[in-house]
Amino acid sequence: MANKPQKFRSTGGAKRNKPVKIRGNTISKPLLKSPKQVDVPSTKPAVRTHNTEESSLREDNDLIYGRHPVLAALENQRHLNRIWITSRLRYDPRFHSLVTQAKENGAVIDEVESKRLDQITHHANHQGIAAQIAPYAYSDLGELIDQAKATESPVIVAVEGITDPHNLGAIIRTAEAIGAQGLVIPQRRAAGITSSVMKAAAGALENFPVARVVNFSRALEELKEAGFWIYGTAATASQPLHTVQFSGSIVLVIGAEGEGLSLLTQRCCDVLVSIPLLGNTPSLNASVAAGMALYEIYRQRWLNMLHLENLK
Repeated sequence: MANKPQKFRSTGGAKRNKPVKIRGNTISKPLLKSPKQVDVPSTKPAVRTHNTEESSLREDNDLIYGRHPVLAALENQRHLNRIWITSRLRYDPRFHSLVTQAKENGAVIDEVESKRLDQITHHANHQGIAAQIAPYAYSDLGELIDQAKATESPVIVAVEGITDPHNLGAIIRTAEAIGAQGLVIPQRRAAGITSSVMKAAAGALENFPVARVVNFSRALEELKEAGFWIYGTAATASQPLHTVQFSGSIVLVIGAEGEGLSLLTQRCCDVLVSIPLLGNTPSLNASVAAGMALYEIYRQRWLNMLHLENLK
């Protein structure tokens, strides 16, 4: 494997017409309605009323559904306002005591038919259960760094421009499963933590902090100052993934499909790495690329651990 690379640090629209003023004389007498005059119905659309329950789900709280996400929320005692569950699943040994505990903590438990869950989740794969949960509480970047640094040689994943919630959820699921310490996402032009992300993450978010930052490049600089090496993935990078020696505190930066990492983000990286491809497909799905890069990082660490144990 190649030696660790040297670290570098970087110290008129269109003209608008003026409104025409119309002056009218003061009318001293009220105008009388002509007998032939017909009231014209207003063209303003009628105000539509929404189901109060479903409206509050969209506006005030987030909805999670599926057995793994809801079970993880119950096990970690997340605050749930309401749970919709089929009678068959409520008395399942995996859920019965946890649902009872959630009820004691103030959650409203509704035993419903599967058709009602179809309506609530808009025909998603709810697997017989859904829950109304408070909006996701993001971690502060400083807190995320402090938590990560409590681990020897921590790994943080940072993603730029991922708009597909299923991709983001898959990245979170892989990162948590393989042992990473957290995730950094930008606040603008990127997906946040929604019910779709929670579903794709399959419960991983209950034990995996996510920081949402206003300035993505500034966040990377803050991570540098905390001692992290920044590795970005780019298709045009000259260093193949398997030739880079990953050690110490690491931030792995993943870009969006097609666009990849922005030039500003690339300049914030200490090292740019590529994943060699032999087929005709020009690029990988972002979550797949993240999984491959994370596995290579931890594969090297596992080999180093085995080597040290053999020396004893």
